[in-house]
Amino acid sequence: MELLQTMQVFARLAELGSFTKTADAMQIGRPQVTRAIQELETSLDVRLFQRTTRKVRLTAEGERFYERVKEILSNVAEATSMFGQSGTALRGRLRVDIPTAFAQPGLIASLRDFTVLYPEIELALGVTDRTVDLVAEGVDCVLRIGELPSSSLVARRIGQATMVTCASPRYLQEHGEPKTLSDLSAHRGVTFLSGQNNRSLPWQFLDGSSDQTYICRHGITVNESNAYVECGVAGFGILQAPGITLDRYLADGSLVEVLRAYRPRPRPVSVLYPSRSHLAPQVHVFVEWVRERFPNLYGRWLEK
Repeated sequence: MELLQTMQVFARLAELGSFTKTADAMQIGRPQVTRAIQELETSLDVRLFQRTTRKVRLTAEGERFYERVKEILSNVAEATSMFGQSGTALRGRLRVDIPTAFAQPGLIASLRDFTVLYPEIELALGVTDRTVDLVAEGVDCVLRIGELPSSSLVARRIGQATMVTCASPRYLQEHGEPKTLSDLSAHRGVTFLSGQNNRSLPWQFLDGSSDQTYICRHGITVNESNAYVECGVAGFGILQAPGITLDRYLADGSLVEVLRAYRPRPRPVSVLYPSRSHLAPQVHVFVEWVRERFPNLYGRWLEK
């Protein structure tokens, strides 16, 4: 195995702490990972990892070596990305995951433009409401909406999504339209069940300059974005979602915005990737491309 590839294997093993996970993430055999580390330790004449039946962790020498390797791989990624500006020299597989809410015609058509610009990049698109573990699942980058928890991932802000509270005309005819936040206690709601912590996400509102949180206690709970919106269209109750998701329903009258005066603050939209230390050129160009294109895809529903 070439030295550069060996360094990439070493860095990934240092981050994942598992030979099996490293092999899966890099799409190579586990014996290749083992052999690469053994050859590296032999050539350096130093033990880089402490191995037990449950855990693989860096030694003190391994920690120091890892810091240098990160720098080297970062410099290599930066140098190689220079040759990808025209799209002709970039190739390889690119795994991108997006929330179901973003799987709209605008983004899908725009991704087609990306593949035309970089025809040698094999794009693998995942669509899910589940929080993806990028490192463990071998995902290169993801789009996420909302505030991000603290993590080792690199996050680049690409816009802010307008949130809309709405209901179907049928529901409003049967139950009336809420005019103030206090009116919500008399209404039913469609709430979204977060897959990350298995809890219903509260609604957010902006009352003057004060942020208000409201937990709907009546109605139906859904764990998939498309079904969530369809429940609102069917008249189950009031819902709150990004305008990106609701645009065509608001346009044809299937849903009607309520509590417009209390629209919450826009929610941040970010692109995340595991590390700057060995960012593949195809990931680098996609991150820059999506930062440029995404804010222009959804008009009034996405602010820069």
